[in-house]
Amino acid sequence: MKCILRVVLILELCAYAAALRNMTCNILERFELYGLYKKGDIMLGGIFPVQYFSVPPELSFRSKPDKWKCDKSLKKISSAQTMAYAVDEINRNVSLLPNITLGYWLYDNCIRMSIGLRAATALISGQESVVSDYSCNQAPPVVALVGDTGSSPSIAISRILSLFGMPMVSYFATCPCLSNKVEFPSFFRTIPSDDFQVKAMVEIIKHFGWTWVGILGSDDEYGHTALKTFSDVFQTVGCLSFNEIIPQANDKLKILHITNIIKQSTAKVIVIFAVSRDISFLLNEIILQNITGRQWIASEAWSLDSLASEENFYWLGGTIGIAIRRKDIPNLEKFLLQVRPDFDPANNLVIRFWETMFECKFPENSSTLINGKTCTGSEDLKSLSTAYTDTSQLRSAYNVYKSVYALAHALHDLMMCKKGEGPFENGSCADIFNVNKVLKHFYYFKAPESICSKSCQPGTRKASRKGEPVCCFDCVPCAEGEISTVVDSSECFRCPSDFWSNPGRNQCVEKEVEFLSFEESMGITLTTIAALGICVSFSVLAVFIHFRETAVVKANNSELSYFLLVSLALCFLCSLFFIGEPSHVTCRLRHVAFGISFVLCISCLLVKTVVVIIAFKATVPGNNRIKWFGAVQQRGTVFFFTSVETLICILWLVISPPVPAKNTNSEHSKIILECNVGSVTGFACVLGYIFFLACVCFVLAFLARNLPDSFNEAKFITFSMIIFLAVWIAFIPAYVSSPGKYTIAVEIFAILASSFGLLMAIFTPKCYIILLKPELNNKRSLMGRSTNNKNAVCL
Repeated sequence: MKCILRVVLILELCAYAAALRNMTCNILERFELYGLYKKGDIMLGGIFPVQYFSVPPELSFRSKPDKWKCDKSLKKISSAQTMAYAVDEINRNVSLLPNITLGYWLYDNCIRMSIGLRAATALISGQESVVSDYSCNQAPPVVALVGDTGSSPSIAISRILSLFGMPMVSYFATCPCLSNKVEFPSFFRTIPSDDFQVKAMVEIIKHFGWTWVGILGSDDEYGHTALKTFSDVFQTVGCLSFNEIIPQANDKLKILHITNIIKQSTAKVIVIFAVSRDISFLLNEIILQNITGRQWIASEAWSLDSLASEENFYWLGGTIGIAIRRKDIPNLEKFLLQVRPDFDPANNLVIRFWETMFECKFPENSSTLINGKTCTGSEDLKSLSTAYTDTSQLRSAYNVYKSVYALAHALHDLMMCKKGEGPFENGSCADIFNVNKVLKHFYYFKAPESICSKSCQPGTRKASRKGEPVCCFDCVPCAEGEISTVVDSSECFRCPSDFWSNPGRNQCVEKEVEFLSFEESMGITLTTIAALGICVSFSVLAVFIHFRETAVVKANNSELSYFLLVSLALCFLCSLFFIGEPSHVTCRLRHVAFGISFVLCISCLLVKTVVVIIAFKATVPGNNRIKWFGAVQQRGTVFFFTSVETLICILWLVISPPVPAKNTNSEHSKIILECNVGSVTGFACVLGYIFFLACVCFVLAFLARNLPDSFNEAKFITFSMIIFLAVWIAFIPAYVSSPGKYTIAVEIFAILASSFGLLMAIFTPKCYIILLKPELNNKRSLMGRSTNNKNAVCL
């Protein structure tokens, strides 16, 4: 049943096509065609605007009228010759369509739709007369058509060609309506549609802050569609002062009406979508009425035309125009200069071109000579300086060049097709000489894209545009930590906790693991400083042991000084537990060693302060308190204070000890290895106890700072406690604000800074006397009470 319906449909299509061709026969055959021809295995057709005027025949009503003829300028023949050059270049390319020769059949449309339709019909039928016995099995002489220039003739021609499945590739038709594949299934183009031109114009207007604009368009599909598109896009940017259609004929009243609107409008920016021949009458009237002070924005159809020339600069100077991309075509100029007359009737366009360029006539062509000159065919085109030989501004001609190559590559792909991999039913391939299938293959080659939005690539997601169809969307990059792996993904997916998105946001990769190591520069620096502190502590201890019998060492409670120096060495040593990859052992040791070492250190300072106070009180007659706080009691006090901290640490380790942990919140792209303190209460008790002892020591030392010079070690203890407390108070905000491994570095720095502060403040004055001023290291100097005694010292 399906096969029967298909056959009936094909027969009806053939009958309709034949009827259409017969119906247009009497009209279209009245136009004389001018063309270029070259025979080939596969023929390509082309329609180009070469001559700019058409001359109607004289109507005597006594005989059949002559055919319409084209006349005047042949400057645009270079576009047709560009197609001829492209075909010639492809034929010389052994890697493209090998063993196949391309030919062409090109016609001039004289910038008249009826002549363009006549040319298209001739290309379909293979002859200038329309035949009535057309068969669907008959192969047209050309497999594809390059042209037409304008949108309106392209629409008309494409509707005819689509009945036969013949592809049409336009190099200048920009109407967005031609992107409708339902209405124009066989239309392609090598120039962007006006949608892109309008967007560019709106961006220019937006850039300059213009919000009050007038628009004009030609009275055809190109103008109407462009005005509607511009109105829709521009409404988000500003307002339109006027929206007018320019008549195609010299309608004086309409021209004056538009001119008056321009004069009366306060809009100083005017956008025009039209070809030069449609706006020439309007611009002449604007110049006549001396309308100046307007900013013109030209569409690609007239931006490079002679209308915007030097003589019109006073009125049109400063015009902003959209232009087609310019591109050089190697060796084209050489090809154009090699053209010679050919008296083949199929190449009559070259004859007319030659006669026009050299202002002569061939004897074979006419008995009437222009200025008595006869064309010989040996004239040299190099002697002329015309637009024909100017290849410096190849814009539409380059689009013609691309159109021919697009068709050639489509044919080449078909020729190289492998059985089972073809684009047809069951993966079959077509014979390149089977025109019926060749035509269908053209649906597979790409013309410029005509879509609202390009597909969103992996790493992005689609975001709908408010108020626009679902096919119009923006591609938004996935957020950090999220990826998309398919084209046109509607959402991004978050990576697992131990993974992070790569720079392209299309793959999850393992997060970088970070911790403060011994190998990196920061770890090496901190380790070196800690080692220096340990060496200095033991060096001072060695000095004190060596000079233990001297007055300075004895006067400063040598045993507590030994304990203090050892505890400081332990403080420097405990900082090393904070460097390296955290483990169960190091996490427990770092905080326990830190707490016990600092409590031992501060306990020694506290006891030394108490000893100073008691010693001062003992100078009062009858006061024997010093006997009750001798060496045994001092050691016991230090042991007691340290035991309390040790007990707190033991309870902390038993109840909820510190453990290694992965921190993925501080820096999302990294895993920071750190120690989780476990019990926050336990950690707070350890720090709080240290802070409590430090505050008590500071208060007692501060109260004892004004004791006589012989006992003023309290001043140094006070100074050391100020350094200690300042460092740890400043540590809190620095610790909270530092990211990643720098948190640990801040903690180590606080340990080292406070340890060096205690070491330097307490022992620098003593070592100075012991090592540099040995003459003052005696009992008399220490006990000197006279204010005039310059040898009295402060320890």
